[in-house]
Amino acid sequence: MRAYIGGHQAVSANDFIELALGTPPELWLGEEGETEEERAARKDAARDILADNPELPDDVARIAAEVIEAHAPELFNVIPLTRPAARRQPYRKGAAA
Repeated sequence: MRAYIGGHQAVSANDFIELALGTPPELWLGEEGETEEERAARKDAARDILADNPELPDDVARIAAEVIEAHAPELFNVIPLTRPAARRQPYRKGAAA
């Protein structure tokens, strides 16, 4: 089954995130091994995007809340662990042999 969002095919979870945000997640999270120059350019681009779209943080929070709510049973299906019964040493009367 193929998933399309706004005419774009989403193949992976990152595709869904990118299509939901309108930007690649790496823009906000960074990439491993990026240089200081790359980091500064990425942060400048992110600031420009936020200046043009001041509602973006609220939209991201809303999307995240909707996803958590939709998948809450799987996310929070916690099973409490039981402690094993403590073993008691048998009571012995008298002196040790």
